[in-house]
Amino acid sequence: MKKLDDLIDVFSKLPGIGKKSAMRIAFDVLERSEADIDRMIGIIKDSHSSIKHCSICGNLSENDICEICEDDKRNKEVLCIVEGVRDVIAFENSDTYNGLYHVLGGKIDPLNGVTIEDLNLKSLIKRLDEKVIKEVIIALNPDLEGETTTLYLTKILKQKDVRVSKIASGIPMGGNIEYTDMATLGKSLEGRIEIE
Repeated sequence: MKKLDDLIDVFSKLPGIGKKSAMRIAFDVLERSEADIDRMIGIIKDSHSSIKHCSICGNLSENDICEICEDDKRNKEVLCIVEGVRDVIAFENSDTYNGLYHVLGGKIDPLNGVTIEDLNLKSLIKRLDEKVIKEVIIALNPDLEGETTTLYLTKILKQKDVRVSKIASGIPMGGNIEYTDMATLGKSLEGRIEIE
């Protein structure tokens, strides 16, 4: 059935959804009431048209400026650079950070055609030139592309009058040293801290 195949194909294009999951979702959708489907379609359309990127940091927002950038209780002198909006959500859920964010919208990945020009850097430079930010924390994934982007950002940031740091990487809580890969083990030794 072509229409069923098309429906499965639509869902399989979503990230993290394989063919079997797409098939389960398609069958679930077909079993729902017309009212449920209309509500789903309405929410998707409304979200797509009303949620946009914050003009300051690149986070998602229903307004021109996101709630985090507008929040007067946040530390405006500390800026955490992340790859994507999901990283902002992860930090916010951890409830351990009270500064501002800057969403790059990706990382340097020449094999997939992502260059430095594709990243949200102009607004980052503008923010740094305003001289309010005193510290920048680079919080990118510790993979090859993340490390390449971190090196590039560090070069730019060293020209500004800000303290630059990056998040530590190493063995996760509950992890086992015996099963940790060599690169992670090495990073955990490099990022060691003194016990007082």
